[in-house]
Order: sequence, then structure tokens, then C-alpha cells
Amino acid sequence: MRDIFDLTLNDLAADIAEAGFEKYRAKQIWNWIYKKGFSDFNEMANLPKKLQNYLKDNFAINQLSIVTEQKSKDGTIKWLFALADGKEIETVFIPEEKRGTLCISSQVGCTLNCKFCHTGTQLWQKNLTTAEIIAQIFYAKQLVGEFAAERKLITNIVFMGMGEPLLNYDNVKKVCKTIILAESFDFSWRKVTVSTSGIIPRIKDMKNDLKVGLAISLHASNEQLRTEIMPINKKYPLAELLEVCKDYVVHTEQKIMLEYVMLENVNDTKEHVEELLDIVKNIPVKFNLIPFNSWPGCEYSSSSNNRIHKFSELLFNAGIEAPIRKTRGEDIFAACGQLKSFLTKEKKA
Repeated sequence: MRDIFDLTLNDLAADIAEAGFEKYRAKQIWNWIYKKGFSDFNEMANLPKKLQNYLKDNFAINQLSIVTEQKSKDGTIKWLFALADGKEIETVFIPEEKRGTLCISSQVGCTLNCKFCHTGTQLWQKNLTTAEIIAQIFYAKQLVGEFAAERKLITNIVFMGMGEPLLNYDNVKKVCKTIILAESFDFSWRKVTVSTSGIIPRIKDMKNDLKVGLAISLHASNEQLRTEIMPINKKYPLAELLEVCKDYVVHTEQKIMLEYVMLENVNDTKEHVEELLDIVKNIPVKFNLIPFNSWPGCEYSSSSNNRIHKFSELLFNAGIEAPIRKTRGEDIFAACGQLKSFLTKEKKA
């Protein structure tokens, strides 16, 4: 039985037409699912009974079950979802005054072993399917009450959860192309951001396939340091990565966001700022400075608030935006780099 979230609108229309139903019914089905939040074909009132039965017999709507829901004192919500195969992923909703950001996962676990990232301590298990990624958005919308409210509470999607999105490129691409459609969740390209450690071949594909925002997990100002804390730099060196970023800007007309976690006495000095200014010259970028979120057993500490603000000021004075990310959900281990592993240990304890 196929999952309906795995199908494009054209796929669904072709399937039901082959079964003897009108193609326009596909848009009605999508409207019930993507606009109204229904997951029971029997409740899709304007569909003929025969079509309802056909859908029940041939399709499923991906079911994620909630293992835990945690709410932070700052309003952030983190869900641990169980997939149909029993594997688990995390999804985080970050509400703000004028927007709501949903941070979604693309893999179970991660292969990259970035030294400062707690998520990387969990071994990679699999790539998520298109349906498993879209289901995170669907159920998050249900859980925050968006379908009932009939207004957008989730305004932005960021692929910054568990996993490296560009190592699951085909499914991530399909998700992006689905969720921007007016008949689907109707996100604009500029409200969807894919974060990557720098998988160069897939960034090259992205510039032709998608118009989403690109965020690079940079975290270092030179090759040696980046290789030390992010082993992927051995395969995809920083210099080559930045050249590809420059090309991405030309094709998409969007600034690149450079994510930079602030590690005490590792990457947070004036000399590091000077190196950064040198390597990003002539590339339209915006930095996102991230106070390091600690986790048990980690060898790193966060830079002091004073040093982070000084770092930001030096970049701003050089004409580069460098806001400091407000840490959200730290008390429930939902902040950047904290997903999954801690809760897994907590459950097993």
C-alpha cells in the first residue's frame, strides 16, 4: 500500500484516472489533506463513496505516533515521533511573535560526526522517505492547531533537525517541491531553508532544482580548524564550498546564511573574525552566531556572552550581518545540536 504523502499531485491524478475516476478529484483529495488536515478518507465528504473505498484499499496516510511532547518555558515544543518501523525522529516548533518555525528531520541519526554536535553521537540508521518528512509538517500543523485556526501558525520550514539533508537529496527535493505548491501547504521558496554541512555536488544540484534558502554549517574560519571539528571538510574543502556558494547566490539571488557555533577558545577570537572576512569577501552572506548548547560528555564550552557580542560587532562593523541566535528550547534539549541522543539515553535509563 502506497503512502499518499509520497505522491505528487500529478502522480495521484494519473493513478485515480487509471482507476476510472476524474483527474480533478486529486485536487479535492489534496485539499482535504493539506488544507484541512484530514487523514481519514471516509471523512472527505465531497468524494464519491466508490473513490473513498478505492483510496482506503490502495493508499495510506503516513502515521507518526507521538512518543513524547515536551514544552519549553520559552514556548518551544519538541516532539519525539515514532515511525511505522519503530525508529524515532525529532521535530521542533519555535513560535515567535510574527512567525513560527518548524525544524524538521531528514534522517534517523547522522553520519558526519561533527565534534560539537550531540545529534552526531547517534549512529545513522536511515534516510527518511518523502512521506516521513511531509508527515512531520502535517502532524505539527495538527498539534499546534493550525488547521482548526485556518491561519498559518507555521510560517517557515527549516531542514535543521536530525541528519544531513543533502545526503537524502532526492527525497528532500521532492518535499520542497511539494510543500511550496498552492494546492499543498503553500510555503514560498523564501520560507524554506535547507541547512547543510557542505555536500558540494548536491548544492550544485540545488541551484538548478530548487530556489530555497541555503544555510551552511560553517563553524570555522580556516581549513585546518574546520577539518578538526567537521571531518566532512576533508572531502569537501572550505575553499571549494565557498566557491559553490557564490554560484548559488548568482542563480537564486538569495544570500547564503552561514551558521557559526561559538566555541570557547576554539573559533571565537578576533583573528578568526579576520579570517572569516577574508574568505567570504565578494559573497553575499549573513552570519548566524549560535551560542554553543552543551550536552553531557562534550569537550567544548560556549564562548562568553561578552565574546560572542564582540565577535558579532566586529562582523557588523565590517558590513556583514551577524545576529546572535536566541537559544530556544535549551531546557528540553531542543536547541541547535542537541536533538535526539539525550532523550534516547533518558528513556533507556
